[in-house]
Amino acid sequence: MCGIIGYVGQKQVLPILIEGLRRLEYRGYDSAGVAVLRNGQIELRRSAGKLARLEEVIATQPLDGDYGIGHTRWATHGRPTEENAHPHVDCTGRVVVVHNGIIENYLDLKQQLQKEGHTFVTETDTEIVAHLIEREMKDDGLENATRRALLYMRGLFALVLMSADDPNKIVTVRNGPPIVVGLGEGEFFVASDIPAILSHTRDVVFLGDEEMAIITPSGVEFTDYAGRAVSNKSTRVAWDPVMAEKAGYKHFMLKEIFEQPMAIKETVLGRASVESGKVFLHEIKIPDEVLRETERVVILACGTSWHSALVAKFMIESIARIPVDVDYGSEYRYRDPIVSKNTLAVVITQSGETADTLAALREAKKKGARSISICNVVGSMATRETEGTVYTHAGPEIGVASTKAFTSQLVALHLLALYLGQIRGTLSPEQARPHIEGLTQLPMLLEQVLKCEPQTEEIAKRFHQRSDFLFLGRGINYPIALEGALKLKEISYIHAEGYPAGEMKHGPIALIDEQMPIVTIAPDDHVFEKMIGNIQEAKARGGSVIILTGENQHGIKDILDPATDFLLTIPDAHPLITPVLMVVPLQLLSYHIAVRRGCDVDQPRNLAKSVTVE
Repeated sequence: MCGIIGYVGQKQVLPILIEGLRRLEYRGYDSAGVAVLRNGQIELRRSAGKLARLEEVIATQPLDGDYGIGHTRWATHGRPTEENAHPHVDCTGRVVVVHNGIIENYLDLKQQLQKEGHTFVTETDTEIVAHLIEREMKDDGLENATRRALLYMRGLFALVLMSADDPNKIVTVRNGPPIVVGLGEGEFFVASDIPAILSHTRDVVFLGDEEMAIITPSGVEFTDYAGRAVSNKSTRVAWDPVMAEKAGYKHFMLKEIFEQPMAIKETVLGRASVESGKVFLHEIKIPDEVLRETERVVILACGTSWHSALVAKFMIESIARIPVDVDYGSEYRYRDPIVSKNTLAVVITQSGETADTLAALREAKKKGARSISICNVVGSMATRETEGTVYTHAGPEIGVASTKAFTSQLVALHLLALYLGQIRGTLSPEQARPHIEGLTQLPMLLEQVLKCEPQTEEIAKRFHQRSDFLFLGRGINYPIALEGALKLKEISYIHAEGYPAGEMKHGPIALIDEQMPIVTIAPDDHVFEKMIGNIQEAKARGGSVIILTGENQHGIKDILDPATDFLLTIPDAHPLITPVLMVVPLQLLSYHIAVRRGCDVDQPRNLAKSVTVE
């Protein structure tokens, strides 16, 4: 978590820092600050609260500089106060640092530095970095002082530093959380994510772990912690800067919900042919003969990506006939998992930088698994550490609650399942064609689904003051019930539970009363009648039901009470594609409930977009 921005160049530095922080505020919004260097002195402006508060502070206390760094915080160590806001300085005020991550041994280091006479003024772990650099600063420059300081620090962290005693230089370090260096014409940038610098350059370099960049007006030098030169290739980002703007929508989340048809079209484009009945995933570098010998797939993910993994289990087992296990990335490496050379590890991460998922990937690889990532960010850590990647082409997702990234993941995983079935001989071209036709028609079907927005607004109007929701689904759609509940929790702060519908009688039914809305996912599939039985059981206990079903409806209207119940119809589609269609009304419902409750939809409390620390 946390957003970092830095700039060296000929333009006015403050507008670039503020714009970058605005584009990074989804990573953290407890406090914010900037530091600039001018006439040999470092000047700071910081504030608690969101970025708008910092802008107010700067308006009353203007500053300017030749170059600088900025930060928007998601609090870990220390309360979200102005005192704890980044950037932080040393005793002399000559060294300044911003930080994403955790210095695990900061208490020991703090005690040691205090004994040496250093004075601390914050509750953060970050402040010890500035004091370590102060202690290590000699005549050989900021980068070497940083290298010496790193020898004392344990944890996962990204750092960006400046020193008034080594001017016209920014030093940045990565050990876990992401750092992106932007290469412009006579100007250079550092940030924790691409959107912060997209309006200035599309040419970026992703730092690897235990790597450093030394940025000056004349260029960028990349080294490892020991100072040895590192050859890092730049990546050309395909995203258009306009894609990171709201484009007239009230919130990024709503914009991104409506971008799903295009995101899915881009994810499928060029990868599947109805005519040949084949799927082409050239980014997967694992030889066919190795994939053919796969005996087990383990999918590793967190949060919404974990829900896409649960859907993928149904897809891969159905199509490729390989047993699939789904694990939380945050739990996997703590239980000594059983892995063989014929295990395929698939990691799902929108950012490619999720700390728990990367740690799980490394554990699986260490034990001998082959690896594939499903990822949205070209050049991110997950894509560099896996043997192959199936990229989602969702574009930048700014809203903290994932929408288009999730549905793009489902489509990419469907393509992966088809690819594995194709290689393993469990899926003929004739059998593949209905899947491919469904995927190519999916953007059009989603456009139809999005027309249900007025209905979701009406449902939100009815139920936005309720305190609890229950979401039910069966088969491949029960993970969509989990995802629907998660979306509602994330952005409206309403308690919601998602369950396989068959589990309702094993506990959750005790919660149902007249105040409990039950959202049910009932496509026209082989468990439709079972689902209707669950709906009847909920209604018999006084619950109001919101039903998502296919166009046929099968007389569902006959069992509904128009005064208390709602029906949303979804276009019929291939059974393995219905999860994509079913989740969109749930996204819209959560959005409109959150708006009616006055919640901050794009930046829900306590959450950040990318969890880059454990």
